[in-house]
Amino acid sequence: MNILLISQCQKNALKETRRILDQFAERKGERTWQTSITNAGLNTLRMLLRKRARRNTAVACHWIRGQNHSELLWIVGNASQFNETGTVPTNMTRRDILRQDDEDNWHALDKVRWLASIAALFHDLGKATDAFQEKLRGKKLERNRYRHEWVSLRLLEAFVGQDSDEQWLKRLCSQEGKATSAWLDMMKKDGIDVPAAPPFRGLPPLASAIGWLIVTHHRLPLMPSFQDDGSQSWLGDKAVRWQDELTSGLHNVTAYWNEAFRPIEDDISVWWKCSQGLPVADPNWHKRAKRLAEQAFKAPWWKEDHSSLLASPYIMHLARLCLMMADHHYSSLSKGMDDRFKPRVLYANTMLDRQAWPNVKRQPNQTLTDHLLGVTRCAGEVAHRLPSLEKGLRGITQHRLFRRRSCLARFRWQDRAFDLAESLQERSQQQGFFGVNMASTGCGKTLANGRIMYALAHPRRGARFTVALGLRTLTLQTGNAYRRHLKLSEDDLAIRVGGSAQMALYRHAIDQNEKESLSGSSSDEALINDGSQIDYVDRLDPHPLLHTFIHDPRAQQFISAPIMTCTIDHLMPATESIRGGHQIAPMLRLMTSDLVLDEPDDFDIKDFPALTRLVYWAGLYGSRVMLSSATLPPFMVQGLFEAYKTGRQQFRQHQGDPAAQDAICCAWFDEQHCSASNCSTQEDFEHAHDAFVRQRHAFLEEKTLQQPIRHGSILSTERIRHSPDTLYEDMAERLIAQAVALHKKHHGTAPDGQHVSFGLIRMANINPLVAVAHRMFSQEAPRGIVIHLCVYHSQFPLLLRSRKEQMLDAILDRHDPDAIYHHPDIAPLLAEAPNQQHIFIVLGSPVTEVGRDHDYDWAIVEPSSIRSIIQLAGRVQRHRQTPSATPNIALLNTNLCAIKYPQSPAFMRPGFEDDRRWHLQKHYLDQGLLPDGFLNGIDSRPRLVTPAFSRPPNPRQYLAPSDTLCSLEHQRIGYVMKPAFHARYPTIRPQPVVGAFSVYQHPYVTLTGILPQHQPFREQVRRQADFAFMPDESFEHESFCRVQDDYEQTLNTTVEYLIERTDLKPSCNVRPWGDADYLRALTALANLMQISVEECAWRFGRLTLPDVEQENGAPKKWAYHPVVGISHYSD
Repeated sequence: MNILLISQCQKNALKETRRILDQFAERKGERTWQTSITNAGLNTLRMLLRKRARRNTAVACHWIRGQNHSELLWIVGNASQFNETGTVPTNMTRRDILRQDDEDNWHALDKVRWLASIAALFHDLGKATDAFQEKLRGKKLERNRYRHEWVSLRLLEAFVGQDSDEQWLKRLCSQEGKATSAWLDMMKKDGIDVPAAPPFRGLPPLASAIGWLIVTHHRLPLMPSFQDDGSQSWLGDKAVRWQDELTSGLHNVTAYWNEAFRPIEDDISVWWKCSQGLPVADPNWHKRAKRLAEQAFKAPWWKEDHSSLLASPYIMHLARLCLMMADHHYSSLSKGMDDRFKPRVLYANTMLDRQAWPNVKRQPNQTLTDHLLGVTRCAGEVAHRLPSLEKGLRGITQHRLFRRRSCLARFRWQDRAFDLAESLQERSQQQGFFGVNMASTGCGKTLANGRIMYALAHPRRGARFTVALGLRTLTLQTGNAYRRHLKLSEDDLAIRVGGSAQMALYRHAIDQNEKESLSGSSSDEALINDGSQIDYVDRLDPHPLLHTFIHDPRAQQFISAPIMTCTIDHLMPATESIRGGHQIAPMLRLMTSDLVLDEPDDFDIKDFPALTRLVYWAGLYGSRVMLSSATLPPFMVQGLFEAYKTGRQQFRQHQGDPAAQDAICCAWFDEQHCSASNCSTQEDFEHAHDAFVRQRHAFLEEKTLQQPIRHGSILSTERIRHSPDTLYEDMAERLIAQAVALHKKHHGTAPDGQHVSFGLIRMANINPLVAVAHRMFSQEAPRGIVIHLCVYHSQFPLLLRSRKEQMLDAILDRHDPDAIYHHPDIAPLLAEAPNQQHIFIVLGSPVTEVGRDHDYDWAIVEPSSIRSIIQLAGRVQRHRQTPSATPNIALLNTNLCAIKYPQSPAFMRPGFEDDRRWHLQKHYLDQGLLPDGFLNGIDSRPRLVTPAFSRPPNPRQYLAPSDTLCSLEHQRIGYVMKPAFHARYPTIRPQPVVGAFSVYQHPYVTLTGILPQHQPFREQVRRQADFAFMPDESFEHESFCRVQDDYEQTLNTTVEYLIERTDLKPSCNVRPWGDADYLRALTALANLMQISVEECAWRFGRLTLPDVEQENGAPKKWAYHPVVGISHYSD
């Protein structure tokens, strides 16, 4: 290709750019180069420019495509030096002539800055207590009885007294403001003064807001829980009757909400005594306090009504963010003070004297007054820089592959979706955007989502969006798909998962594949949780806000990456901000990028409140939101829209144009239709969504009638006896027989005439799955057939699980139907038995259902829910899309749980039944549990619309009683997502209605951590522990060990007594499929990565399991074999 390069670099950046460009192209002028170059060479040139880019770098590359036609390919560096087409301006001015940014004014910024600054001035006053100062000096070692932020709140309360906001601020300006007695004499001392009333009950509005910022600058208040003996449980444990607190705001917040009470014998007066006075007496402190008070009186917002200030989460949480960032930043600075504590000097914090190694000791770092003034100054600076953050961060602009039209007819719907989204760009910027992508499995939703978000983005600022998924493997898979298909480089796209080991294995696999293709063969607290890994390289200097106030490079990368694929767990701290430090990075990410939720309906229904909080927060800070799943139920979509709309209303009130249209720009996409609508009310959205899904329902119905791809049948379970001795044996025999029957009808033919098929057997739970796997290996297949069985679930050592996933990803990519027979993991197995038929079976847990880009010939399903059946059906004929005249999916008539416990709920964990309210009267599919006609063509229709009988005259009664799997799912989701459902299920004791909607129904609920406390994301009922298989000295055997900390410091504890190594006795024609030699794989990986085998095992031989040793009673053993994984021994 022929390219033209234009440089608008300044100063030293121009010299560096010339040095690079001169190696690739001929100069045609002082700042112009031209050459013919290959695509690989152009990518190398761009990489070098980015690697050496500076703040003054600005290079545009144009593709000269023919006479009078050129196309801008990319810009490296400062894109503001060019316009959208890469043209250099004739002249430039700093005057705001066009006033393009007037509509983006941050109307509440001055109030946010003032609140954060004055709260910073007070936030650590409680550190002046004798107890805290003794702790800093090492004289007091026990845990806090009262935290310093609670004491700070009590000091503010004492100074304010019964005054109004105007009165106490005027006193702050006077000499009384620096009189210690004005702060200490009237202070209420918890534990000493009885009773000490909750502080927020008597504070005026501005003082209440400042007090909330003070008490939450480390963590949000949590409702205390008490045990039977009256003692307080650990802070964060679930409390009884917590629903009553949803409407009370901060009125009932006491010291118990800030720190768990522990009876102590020592005198607690030291936690309230300030023998050395307070920083308020310092002239510099009082000067800053007086200045802030006077600023408030002169501010335009001073005359506003502040009574609802605490009900404005936008203002309060932005101010809290500024305070937390300032506190984290300033606390991390080393002031270089003396190494000894001075008497009668109040200190704020200490630092480790690492020069005295190994006798490490703590020495004073910042005085309390210096710390308060420094954090105050930094809080104002953070607030001042926030508006420039979104515009200053780099986005993806002028990217050809995002705009390229699809060549295959199957994916041309993406072009229509792109065109519609591009037409909505300006509207979505002003009104917000809520999108729903419901294209069928295998139609390219993943790439379509990226193209849609790119089309919605401002053409000059570029696209910035985050794709949030539920599983680590899918996060890595999605990120790699974007890099591979859209040619996004490592400084365009970041991939973030929770496990650095999993990221390392994935990178290693990609590197090996690339090599094979080239050779021709096949506060001090961390802002990012430890153990997480980000695959991203930022070539440019970060935004000044990030450069100055975010010291963690992983947090900088997380915020600054233009496109991010991550597990949703990394965004959840933005809404579950119990610990303040962990909230900063995800909150800034939400503020500066759009959000795509991939397969949100795949989460457990208990996680729906957390998902709703995330969508609410995205609307609150101005993000666009896209939901992507083929099986989105209507009540979930409606509930998430209401959350987004409520959050967006807050955003529009405080940022943007308050007089702008209140309607949200909404759009729907699938492979057949695209539509858009402005929805100002919930009813508008429900009507528009209902019209779209009914149109989609008709399309899918017609498609199924014309060319059904996935047919279902019910597999009888009558012969499966519920006796523990025969249950798994009977199940194994039934599965083998059905697999053979499906193979005969849905096999493929290898080049040498062998009949080969690839099938999936999905089971609901791991322990029964492993028990059945053992029995399947001992079965005899019919004569002339060889069965290759691969067991796949989450309870394998990471290395073995990763190898299984890499093998299946490669084998089951069947875009080329004949390539599978030549795959190096398949061809040798076929050659071993050339005269036999071969059945390759993946016996897997629910991890096989969602997102895996696998194509099977047939499947057998143990039912859990309609959604799981639909999702798993999407793995059958995923790539080839060959119509089927006979059933290729067999559904077990019921699941093992119903056979073992016939009187108990069966479709739960996973599933939508529970043991309290949500029951089915029947548990066998042939008793009417499936929708009519479902087996004739399994697709997403039952999830798209509620059952036909679900619209009775009473609008509150959406559904009939739960008599089918489908109605159960819709009712359960509606009960969680929509408050109207609760009218059908009255409680014995009147109490506030609770659900996912609570976050936007109650305006004060975000001021405490009560929702994440009682509706947490991915709640772990059982305590988890990390284990690893570590090799012995001979490297011939491995030991089961409990691991902690990092590799350099850990002492692995052998816990062989927790594991029972089982034998596997496969029959001659049912054989393990896949390499399960753990030690051989470990040694090979260690050699390739050039690390020790022990370190390799510590990193890649790990797995997380319930900590059975810490549970009540005798430890429950695990059973293990490398072919089938780990399960409970008793099962």
